[in-house]
Amino acid sequence: MDSLLYLSTVYWSFWAVALLMIASNATAVVLNLFMLPGNWLMVCVLACWAWLSSSPSGPGWWIVVATALLALLGEVLETLLGSAAASRKGATRRAMLLSLLASMVGSLLGTALLPIPVLGTIIGAIAGAAGGAFAGAWLGEAWAGTDREKRVEIGAAAMKGRLIGMAAKLGVGLLIFGLQLLSFFV
Repeated sequence: MDSLLYLSTVYWSFWAVALLMIASNATAVVLNLFMLPGNWLMVCVLACWAWLSSSPSGPGWWIVVATALLALLGEVLETLLGSAAASRKGATRRAMLLSLLASMVGSLLGTALLPIPVLGTIIGAIAGAAGGAFAGAWLGEAWAGTDREKRVEIGAAAMKGRLIGMAAKLGVGLLIFGLQLLSFFV
């Protein structure tokens, strides 16, 4: 009877910790919308699981390596797609750098400006990042002496690129999350 109780305790403990990990990684996926390293947080949580868990089920080291590569891909996509659209319109490096920095600040400010719990925070972060990308590119081009019409065109391209880059990184984060879930059942 004691061995049955022990097995029952181990089983429920495993799933309690697994659900905690899944919840933390779900939160990490949302962090991607705030231009925070949510994908890398998921990789760290999965590495902790692989290191501390003695269970044959759940994520192992091959999942950690695969998700680390995916997280790297997400960062590359976000950075390249964020500035590629502006670059195609002829943006200066200064405008692209200011666009990146302003989108980070805009994301945080947008979060604070829409005090509606959860949905307002997410919408604020996305709108703030897009607006920040536009403003940063516009200011960078103004600093370079570009005419007004071209600044608006480059700013709009930077905003569009930032949104596409954020969507790509979020997509990679969802893939990492799905891979983690799948590892518990395969």
